[in-house]
Amino acid sequence: MSANSSTNLVISGQALDFYLSQGYYRMHQNLFTCRFLPIEGGLYTVHWLRLRLADVQYGPEQRRLLRLNEQFSVTLRRFQLTKELEELYAAYLGSITFDAPPTVESFLLAGATHNVFNTAVIEVRDGARLIAAGIFDSGARSLAGIMNFYHPDYRKHSLGKYLMLLKIEHARRYDHAYYYPGYMAQGYPKFDYKLSTCPAATEVYDCLSGHWLPFSREVVSRQSAALLADWQEENPEGYNEE
Repeated sequence: MSANSSTNLVISGQALDFYLSQGYYRMHQNLFTCRFLPIEGGLYTVHWLRLRLADVQYGPEQRRLLRLNEQFSVTLRRFQLTKELEELYAAYLGSITFDAPPTVESFLLAGATHNVFNTAVIEVRDGARLIAAGIFDSGARSLAGIMNFYHPDYRKHSLGKYLMLLKIEHARRYDHAYYYPGYMAQGYPKFDYKLSTCPAATEVYDCLSGHWLPFSREVVSRQSAALLADWQEENPEGYNEE
């Protein structure tokens, strides 16, 4: 699904819920899905995740994070791109070792002047200093976590995972059914932090059957094998990055 900003289209909450439930996700001002992720010459299978919010229970690590960061102030506002957000993201970008878009604007808007999503931002501050921001889109009964970034001075506070908890709490206050954190990639552990909150409440989308299944490593392994077999049948010459 593609949204042209010149039409001032707004994606309804019910429509976003539907597309998220079909394994779609936001990219700029569009909705997209994918099954494979090429990284450094390898081809990894993509597995979309969601949490059943009614079943989320926090363990010792999540409770520790909430206590560790209760000294900071948290505010929620409708998303508006600001210099402060871009400066925080630039500091974050300079500290990470994986590829990421160069700016918040390029990640969310990519030149568009109209945002078709219902987007908000959670801001975490140490006094007056903005130290973390979590951007998300809201549907009628679901929340999609889009961006989390934080200042590297506060790395020991695990603010990325903390922002996920704050988004979950916001979604539960509005009686949402699901929180969508994005995807993991089989055999590529850098995305596994999305499983950190509550694996027992996590589901993984089976794009071949169109069903959501309780998450387990075994389920993901079977999905990955089926996706690769299907891809190899369609591409007998194999993957060529060029």
